[in-house]
Amino acid sequence: MKQTVVLQVTMDGQRCCFRIMKGDHARKKAMRIAVGLSGVESATIKGQDKDQIEVKGVGIDTVKLATVLRKKVGHASIVSVAEEKKKEKEDEPKIQYMVGPPSYGLHPYTYYEIPRYDTPSCSIM
Repeated sequence: MKQTVVLQVTMDGQRCCFRIMKGDHARKKAMRIAVGLSGVESATIKGQDKDQIEVKGVGIDTVKLATVLRKKVGHASIVSVAEEKKKEKEDEPKIQYMVGPPSYGLHPYTYYEIPRYDTPSCSIM
């Protein structure tokens, strides 16, 4: 099943790996890590301070993702994990039967009998 994972990562110019990372560099690195994980289909940065990563995919290992982000970028915590449900078809087209115009007591088709002539008009017989 598809799942959506939201992680909060500190990406605002923090000390990481014995050096100071700028915010943009930290965001790029976090996105590369998130997209590189197996099962991830898409990743977006969201939140008011752009400190959350929303990852969508199938079979995402959230603990592994949080651990790798902690090692490479900075403090990371799991905010939410949710499974996407398939939307049921609410607007299923109903079968509508076509009704012809009213016949007013007559058959829908009018039959006329064609008279047969005894003398054939064709010479082949």
